[in-house]
Amino acid sequence: MKFRIVYLYILLGIGVIVTLLILSGKSNNQTTVPAGSIAGEEMPNDDVHKGLQNPVGENPSKSNVSSEVFQKMEILKKQVEENPNDTSKMREYADFMTAAHKPEEALSYYEKIIKIDPKRNDILFNLAMVYYGKQNYEKAEEYTSRVLKNDQNNTQAMYNLGAIAASRGDKERAREIWNKLVSDYPGDEASQLAKSSLEKL
Repeated sequence: MKFRIVYLYILLGIGVIVTLLILSGKSNNQTTVPAGSIAGEEMPNDDVHKGLQNPVGENPSKSNVSSEVFQKMEILKKQVEENPNDTSKMREYADFMTAAHKPEEALSYYEKIIKIDPKRNDILFNLAMVYYGKQNYEKAEEYTSRVLKNDQNNTQAMYNLGAIAASRGDKERAREIWNKLVSDYPGDEASQLAKSSLEKL
């Protein structure tokens, strides 16, 4: 059973929503296709991607993808190339690439940010999320563990480690991680999620 890594999406979701709001807010009359659709892949029908699907019957293609999306992508890329140490723009571009289902490109920029600032837990979470989406659980675990190295009380990372273990088929390890989370952090949101996940193991 594959468990959702809920917390890995929080920071990424904020960046994607902001980008989409900027693009869609320019004109109430102009239809724009969300950034998450531009890769030409079908969007998952889950809470994370809810509201990002194309209108019924519209498949993403060059003819119906807003030119603003491509323009924004090119602007961000140029800004990153011109300012290779601007981690804010690099993060924005990487989030955009993730939403566009271009994980390899996103990973390269997230990893550049981590080389500049190894303590960026937001970026470590994003790296883990992208690798998890690629079913590279080893790398997802590596980056999640680095979050805990930076912040040993990060309950989101603790929960995610259990989810990664469960997705790898290691139910005993997942159970151990989640039970400890429930025991050590009663009342915490991640602890409540761990309780619910334990019932599904």
